[in-house]
Amino acid sequence: MGLSISFVALVVVFLGIAAIVVMILVGMYNGLVRARNGFRNAFAQIDVQLKRRHDLIPNLVETAKAFMAHERETLEAVIAARNQAESMRNTAALNPSDVSAVGQLAQAEGRLGGVVGRLFAVAEAYPDLKSNSNMMQLSEELTTTENKVSFARQAYNDAVTFYNNKREAFPTNFISGFFSFGPAALFEVSEEKEREAVKVSF
Repeated sequence: MGLSISFVALVVVFLGIAAIVVMILVGMYNGLVRARNGFRNAFAQIDVQLKRRHDLIPNLVETAKAFMAHERETLEAVIAARNQAESMRNTAALNPSDVSAVGQLAQAEGRLGGVVGRLFAVAEAYPDLKSNSNMMQLSEELTTTENKVSFARQAYNDAVTFYNNKREAFPTNFISGFFSFGPAALFEVSEEKEREAVKVSF
């Protein structure tokens, strides 16, 4: 009788320990899911601002074209970089967990920022363009959008860092490995000159 009671008690203790372990594992898994959803949501905020940026640039080029007839190469470079960045944005938006896609988007945005900066530098030589009301409004909208992109990028990078720390820390790394929670990519620019927001003020 005593042996039977001891066995039951042992089973109860074992089941209790197993239940606690399962709850811990479920908690770690759910924490990873929340962190992954967090950086994906943060990417969606970048995506909104980049879409707005990309939508503004063709209008900017069209306005500049009327005043900068001899700067065709610069204008074409802006449109080409914009189209490439838009293509990369669409690809990354399909799966923000794709490290390669996010990296390519960051590079494309860096190139776009560089050519838009050159466009505004060239525009300094065209007083009529600088004083054009449409150009001034587009410049102001682009400045606002650039600031929003910067804030959204910081929030995204914070969310990615939190997720990557969680997935790499012991013992959650066993869960992340078993359930294929891959690393997330920071949204980083590669060149020092691209780290500054595009200067669009006249």
